[in-house]
Amino acid sequence: MFFWKKKKKQDEELEEQELTGESEGEELSENEAEDGDTFSEEEVSAEEAVSEVAADEAEASEAAEAFNEETSDEAEDGESADDEEAEESEGAEEEAEPVKKKGFFARLFAGMSKTRSNLADGLRSLFRGSKIDEDFYEELEEILIMADLGVATTQDILEGLREKVKEQHIKEPAECRDLLMATIREQMAVPEDAYDFENQPSVILMVGVNGVGKTTTAGKIAGSLKADGKRVILAAADTFRAAATEQLIEWSHRAGCEIIAAKEGADPAAVVFDAVTASKARKADVLIVDTAGRLHNKKNLMDELGKINRVIDREYPAAHRETFVVLDGTTGQNALVQAREFNEIADITGIVITKLDGTAKGGIAIAIQKELGIPVKYIGVGEKIDDMQKFNPDEFVEALFEPVGENPAE
Repeated sequence: MFFWKKKKKQDEELEEQELTGESEGEELSENEAEDGDTFSEEEVSAEEAVSEVAADEAEASEAAEAFNEETSDEAEDGESADDEEAEESEGAEEEAEPVKKKGFFARLFAGMSKTRSNLADGLRSLFRGSKIDEDFYEELEEILIMADLGVATTQDILEGLREKVKEQHIKEPAECRDLLMATIREQMAVPEDAYDFENQPSVILMVGVNGVGKTTTAGKIAGSLKADGKRVILAAADTFRAAATEQLIEWSHRAGCEIIAAKEGADPAAVVFDAVTASKARKADVLIVDTAGRLHNKKNLMDELGKINRVIDREYPAAHRETFVVLDGTTGQNALVQAREFNEIADITGIVITKLDGTAKGGIAIAIQKELGIPVKYIGVGEKIDDMQKFNPDEFVEALFEPVGENPAE
């Protein structure tokens, strides 16, 4: 009985142990499973993290490559743009002066259209002729006189043309056109020292009759010299004409120059004295004196001009002297008469021809220079401050003879 109980107790303990072992095994299995699941999830998370990192690195690499390509493209574009800008800048610098010059020539060409039409209509048929004979020269003479070159000047031009035709054995009228232009260029040549006054202390006296544009010419020449870096002083010595001083003051503002002026009716010689004194004290390069409009038969005005000259000679003997007679290009032969008369009572050193735009008498410039032997130094083709330029014989002759419809400025 005791043995049986003992055995029973042992069996119960054994069952209990087996049950406990199964329970622990299940718990262990469950824990292992849980641990395994957890490890698996951690492995998956790690793999995903690695994948994400790899993906991020790939995206970063692609982004870097794309950035590098864009940067390279932008650099190339930038270099190309810089090159283009540099080329444009160089081109602008190279073309700046020609454009400016071409602009004035275009205005000159347009202004000479009426004179050119008179010449071109006759010359076109003349140069298409079959031979060079006396009829040819007679017709050419008539055409040049109609363009206001004057009889004496025309005869000199024809004489020079005959000699060249003979020397070069010219047979065709068409070949005479260039010879004619070359002959006139020779007539219009400007001396090498024509503008020496720009490089030394100088006084320019502006003379001429009323209405030719003396005051505006003084202002425009002052503006041109100022643009070249010269110190210019204007003297308002036309104290007779109403508002003449106010007009010159306005032009001094436009040109950026100093001006010496007095009230209307003041003594012109006294104004010139003050202007000369100021020019010496301020070390001006050029003094431009605007005088009253006068004719040879206005004795009081002519006497006043002599008085002004004596003041300059006495107070500023070291100054280089220039006297410009201003002529209205639209008056034709009357301008030549005025130039001749002024040359008799003053030492005229240069001709300024205004209002060449719109005139049919532009040939008068050739006549004046040829007959008086005084160079044309400035020509004006408009009202703006830059519409007056130094005379260029080549441009003038080209604007005078180019056929209508073949504007080289376009």
